[in-house]
Amino acid sequence: MAGRYFNQWQIGDTIIHEIRRTVTETDNLLFSVMTHNPQPLHIDAEAAKASEFGQILVNGTFTFALMVGLSVGDTTLGTLVANLGYDKLVMPKPVFLGDTLRAETEVIALKESKSRPDAGVITFLHRCLNQHDEVVCSCERAALLKRSESA
Repeated sequence: MAGRYFNQWQIGDTIIHEIRRTVTETDNLLFSVMTHNPQPLHIDAEAAKASEFGQILVNGTFTFALMVGLSVGDTTLGTLVANLGYDKLVMPKPVFLGDTLRAETEVIALKESKSRPDAGVITFLHRCLNQHDEVVCSCERAALLKRSESA
């Protein structure tokens, strides 16, 4: 499903993204290695067992990236000019190997672009939830989106 243009959104629009993803050990290990993150809680099973969690924690930046990625097809695919920034990123619950994650997005702000009449700034509130419907990550994302020529 292609993303929507700026002028096709309204404040309060909410999407529950259909794609879900079960996080695997390979996902977590490869992401940690590719980003040079040597945190033992992410890559050392013995160190993780000795922690208060008793198991490996999924790299938080993987969770964040997955949350945003799960939203792209329904929000900005083909309509994005640029991501302008992320704000208020929180991770209130840990993610563990084997957790199945899903995402929801709500439009919380729309702003006409003064310098680009063919685009506008939209602020999304993204939420990532686990299989128990607990929020494990959320953030606000500001994106510059193209305006539809037909509207």
